[in-house]
Amino acid sequence: MPWGLIGLTAVMLTARLIVAGSLHLTEDEAYYRLWAQAPAMGYFDHPPMVAWWIWLGVRLAGDTPLGVRLAPILASALTSVLVYDCARIAGASAVESERAGVWYNATLLVAAGGFLAVPDAPATLFWVLDLWLVLRALRSGAAGWWLAAGLSAGLACLSKYSALFLGPGILTWLLWTPNGRAALRTPGPWLALLLAAAIFGLNLAWNQAHDWQTIIKQFGRIAPRRIAPRFALEFLGAELLLFNPLMALFLARPGPSRSAQGASRRQPFLVTSLPFIGYLLLHSLHDRIEAHWPAPVYPAMAVCAALGATAASGVWAWLRSATPWVGLGAVAAAALAITLPAMGVPLRPDPAQAIRGWPQFAATIEGLRRDHGAAWVGTTSYGLAAELLDEPGMTAPVVQISERVRWRALVQGREAPVERPGVIIDLSRRIDPALLGRCFTTVRALGAVYRGPAREMKRAYTAFLVAGPRRDILGKGCEGDAPEAS
Repeated sequence: MPWGLIGLTAVMLTARLIVAGSLHLTEDEAYYRLWAQAPAMGYFDHPPMVAWWIWLGVRLAGDTPLGVRLAPILASALTSVLVYDCARIAGASAVESERAGVWYNATLLVAAGGFLAVPDAPATLFWVLDLWLVLRALRSGAAGWWLAAGLSAGLACLSKYSALFLGPGILTWLLWTPNGRAALRTPGPWLALLLAAAIFGLNLAWNQAHDWQTIIKQFGRIAPRRIAPRFALEFLGAELLLFNPLMALFLARPGPSRSAQGASRRQPFLVTSLPFIGYLLLHSLHDRIEAHWPAPVYPAMAVCAALGATAASGVWAWLRSATPWVGLGAVAAAALAITLPAMGVPLRPDPAQAIRGWPQFAATIEGLRRDHGAAWVGTTSYGLAAELLDEPGMTAPVVQISERVRWRALVQGREAPVERPGVIIDLSRRIDPALLGRCFTTVRALGAVYRGPAREMKRAYTAFLVAGPRRDILGKGCEGDAPEAS
């Protein structure tokens, strides 16, 4: 591997380790941390891989932000290596392969978020690992590479259900080429498919035993309920920015890479990505696409962009040189945005406000609870509940009073004494006093609570003292259509 890519990977790895250890967990990361405390084959929102990674990282580096994020950080470095080698095996030159590895790190999504403990981290690693293994299998013909590819595909599906699009992509690619069609006449690819299905079947079995909750949640959004093309424009605009606008130019650049040889080198990466990209485009016609959903195909797209930059001259050569600095500049800007408010320099808006002020906020809530003789703390959102449970200063049980299905497999909140008075708090825009009145006999407003030094509306919370539950709070929760407790 070229020394330039080795050096960049080492620098990015070091920077991510430092940043990961110094930044508070996001709400989703705090929630996944709770999953890791109850290892299982599935959870309400996603398959289990992110929880397994956090479980391992916490045992290696402690129950700290660094421990939670350790495995995703190491995976980012490994993904860079795999991107380089995938390009090389597919026929790219040493320069093109190195550029692919560097440019993957220069995507804004990876440059700024490559340390986060989210399901996209294992999904991306196992996706690109599967491509690497299939390329190896086609080159050698050995059944062992195919079996390893099946294992990787199965693990990708245990990371995020979007990996189910990887199988059709690989099958389409194999059917597209003579070597691929020849491989399909051997047992290797079919054994890989069986192994991947068996591994994914572990999560399906868990879902069957848990009322298919993850399957229903994730696949329930597929059916279109309206036509709203504005979401497609939002999706394309977000991906143009997060992928790196200059890299996007090279994805579509006409030139030498569009020759027969250039097209064949791009082919594995484009064809295997098309089913997932096609689904996202179709979905965006009727519903919003979260900007990070396409993360698993970013490695393949980075290879395609790097190949598209071959033989650039004139202004294209200048753009090619500037491309990695866009991503690195994004990292520097993000670091500055995080650091300045911590040094007393206000930013409006503060892009990192979601991770600020949690210890002080938890202490404020604890004081409020004690002052009013409450025995527990409630929230209406899973993210806020997870953040408070992550704070050592919280000594009382914390319960999300809605969406109780999220917590059935977890250990937190099971023993909360909800028959005693409690303090319920959440963002003012998320909390409904009328609903609380239908769930408790006593509801008394305690006023506003703010997270962070600045009283911004996004960080304005409202607290209520509640008592006398009318419903089964721990079982069915305080939902708008929940039945009355008998």
